[in-house]
Amino acid sequence: MAEHAGHQPHHGDVGHETSDVNFGAIMTFAGGLVVLAAVIYFVVWLFFGYLTRRENAASGALIYPLAVGQEDRLPPEPRLQTNPRQDLKDLRDSEDALLKGYSWVDRNGGIVRIPIDEAMKLTLQRGLPSRQAPEQQVVK
Repeated sequence: MAEHAGHQPHHGDVGHETSDVNFGAIMTFAGGLVVLAAVIYFVVWLFFGYLTRRENAASGALIYPLAVGQEDRLPPEPRLQTNPRQDLKDLRDSEDALLKGYSWVDRNGGIVRIPIDEAMKLTLQRGLPSRQAPEQQVVK
C-alpha cells in the first residue's frame, strides 16, 4: 500500500468503472437538443411572419351584411361614460345651483326653493316648530 499525496492510502488495483457513462453520447444528445430547439424557433418565427403578412393583407375594411347602415347607431341605455370627470363636474354644478339659487318648486302651492344659507338664517330667526308638552297626570 502506497501513500497518496492527500495522505490517504492508495490502492493500485482500485479505480473507477470507465464503461458507466458514455460522455460522447451525452454530448451528442445535448447538441441534438440545441439543434432541435433552433429548428423549432425558426419554424415558429416563420409561422408568425406568415400570420403577420396574412393579417396585414386582410386589414382592409370588412363588410358585414347585417351591419350595413348601422355604423352611427348608439347602443341602448345605460351607456358607458365617455368623460366621467366632466359628468361629475356637471352634476355638482347643477346641485350647487339648486342649493345656492332661488327657484319655484310648486308655483301654485307657493313653495319656493331658497339658498341653503338663507334657509339656515331664517330657521335661526324663526326657530323650529315644537310640540307642546302634554300635561302630566298625577296618579294618586
